[in-house]
Amino acid sequence: MTNALKFYIDGAWVAPAGDARLAVIDPCTEAPFAEIALGDARDVDRAVAAARRAFETFSLTDPAERIALVRRILDAYLARYDDIAEAISREIGAPRPFAHEWQAGLGRRHLEELLRTCETFAWQRNKGTSLVRHEPVGVVALITPWNWPMNQIVCKVAPALAAGCTMVLKPSEVSPLNAVIFAEVLDAAGAPPGVFNLVQGDGPTVGAALCSHPGIDMVSFTGSTRAGVQIATMAAPSVKRVHQELGGKSANLLLDDVDFGLAVTKGVNSCFSNSGQSCNAPTRMLVPASRREEAIEIARRAAAAHRVGPADAAGTTMGPVVSQVQFERVQRLIAMGIEEGATLVAGGLGRPEGLERGYYVRPTVFADVRPEMTIAREEIFGPVLAILPYRDEEDAIAIANDSPYGLAAYVQSSDLERARRVAFRLRAGSVYLNYPAWDPGSPFGGYKQSGNGREYGEWGLEAFLEVKGIVGYGH
Repeated sequence: MTNALKFYIDGAWVAPAGDARLAVIDPCTEAPFAEIALGDARDVDRAVAAARRAFETFSLTDPAERIALVRRILDAYLARYDDIAEAISREIGAPRPFAHEWQAGLGRRHLEELLRTCETFAWQRNKGTSLVRHEPVGVVALITPWNWPMNQIVCKVAPALAAGCTMVLKPSEVSPLNAVIFAEVLDAAGAPPGVFNLVQGDGPTVGAALCSHPGIDMVSFTGSTRAGVQIATMAAPSVKRVHQELGGKSANLLLDDVDFGLAVTKGVNSCFSNSGQSCNAPTRMLVPASRREEAIEIARRAAAAHRVGPADAAGTTMGPVVSQVQFERVQRLIAMGIEEGATLVAGGLGRPEGLERGYYVRPTVFADVRPEMTIAREEIFGPVLAILPYRDEEDAIAIANDSPYGLAAYVQSSDLERARRVAFRLRAGSVYLNYPAWDPGSPFGGYKQSGNGREYGEWGLEAFLEVKGIVGYGH
């Protein structure tokens, strides 16, 4: 990849200011397979300056012109679709079919949804004698994670462009190569110089420089709650807008009238999707205490059906977790589940049999988990499911809401009206009823320590807009 050691600034691929480098590791083998340059504050200064210059004109363009740019980006994205899927598969160890259909596929679907949103969005409207206008917030810093890299890049970059913002993207240094391809996509689509800029680097250096930079008007961040607190602190002195999608520990309420064979199996598979590395994964399965043994046996069979292996191996349903750091964290939390007295139903410590190298985790299910246990409260970010018993519906709702997080929740019931009533009482930004299809037009974001603001569809567009009232406009 010829541009991996460069940054995309002011419409050109440029050499970094320093000479720091970082190996990109294949989690299936633990071996490096590429290298990227790491930026510093000088690269950030250069990128922000380019974005500020571009904002003067790009912010004044007609929305139709910006929407046409998004359409060209979609065309260029589809032309590089296979390259994006392959890069993500290699970087994070996602099985190839999964990387192609979902990891790359969500980027396409976000672009399509944004185009649909823009068709009906009211950029300005009259209210009495005033004119209310939506205008771009300014120069934005976009800091994205490694677990769903293209999903998070596109759901930030695309609406920011449509809004008329200019930007600097800092992708995760763990999965950076798909972002290089995406920058090539924007270049091919004819993004004006300085509108989109890419600087690679780590959080303490490039991320911190962006969050504290006086030329940045807004930070949009997806990642851990711990990092989100640090970002908000750095952004506070300049009163930047801070938009965050953070951690989660989502409850999956299986009500007593549901088909348990189907609901438990789908819950296990949803928890284990992407090797458990999703902030909204249903990692707490709440089941009636009277159905404990039934749920345990179904969950055990569902976990045993998974095939852990390399991303390019036929039949692999679950790849490794992304890094040595992540592997060690998951192992530590599995050990804590055992130490605190949860019943180990499937999986456990160590790698699956026959996989001696690579960050592979055994698909793990715990039962008899109490709400105060570490594995019921901390985000594990690996293929680890905690099954918690409840007495009745009121108890289930209380357990579900007893969390510092509030990103997502899940409700399963054969009575849709009952599921809806329960959904209204759950303190989460998204509630999914009976495992619905993914909806890129539904708002995504969290309550409590899961963040603030919303992404996707019209909410993602509004996140990058200011509201101006021109009073007396109608006189």
